[in-house]
Amino acid sequence: MISIITPVFNGEKFIESCINNVIGQNYHETEHIIIDGASTDATVSIIKKYAEQHPHLRWISERDRGQSDAMNKGISLARGKILGFLNVDDYYELDVLQRVAELFKKLPEPSLLVGNCNVWDDENNLLYVSKPSKINLSNILLGRFLEAFPMNPSAYFYHASLHDTIGPYKTAEHYGMDLDFIIRVIQHATVIYHDEVWGNYRYLRGTKTHADELNGNNARRVMAIVNYHLSNLPPHRRLPIQVRRLLGQGASRLKNVFRIAFGKSKS
Repeated sequence: MISIITPVFNGEKFIESCINNVIGQNYHETEHIIIDGASTDATVSIIKKYAEQHPHLRWISERDRGQSDAMNKGISLARGKILGFLNVDDYYELDVLQRVAELFKKLPEPSLLVGNCNVWDDENNLLYVSKPSKINLSNILLGRFLEAFPMNPSAYFYHASLHDTIGPYKTAEHYGMDLDFIIRVIQHATVIYHDEVWGNYRYLRGTKTHADELNGNNARRVMAIVNYHLSNLPPHRRLPIQVRRLLGQGASRLKNVFRIAFGKSKS
């Protein structure tokens, strides 16, 4: 069984389409667990309506300590051997769950299975396709996020047993929980990448992620998470990455020097 977990708070704009997206997968070995944070809009009434008709949909509504706490609640309720997270405003491509279930039959446990993700703006324009084909610890700690980091959980799935090894999502982390989680996972799991679009991520104005990007806090949070995990590696694994980071910073500074020195000669 695949357990899809959706944390939500005041998500009436998207909750119905999220529920229908999972229903439309037509994969019967699925449960959809919705963890509502005591929404004050119509979110709960919409969830109730669908839960009465679809027994695969399970839900709770209560105050929580943020998104990571809600995600952990979902994990504790999950019955599936495979976990996926679908944020309320994101969605899967058709037949993804069937495809993922078939692939997991051949994977060792624990594994992380990663696909591609479309990234959309408010006007439904495709900004880019996230293709983390070079996902590994070194590339992420070197900051090569576009080629190494899955930008949204709608495009990856993993064995639930991973949490027995690495623990839950960090409840104190309200923004970078995905990055922290992926860094921990790839040190303990078999990681498999497939060059197929599985997820769709709406990068919307007004969301906490978008606001965090605009005020510059996101870059600082990301660097803090990366540096934390780098510092906790054993010396024989940490030092080569630190050297490569320093060389990369040096090359970047050298490029800037040449750009400043010779840029004025261009007409």
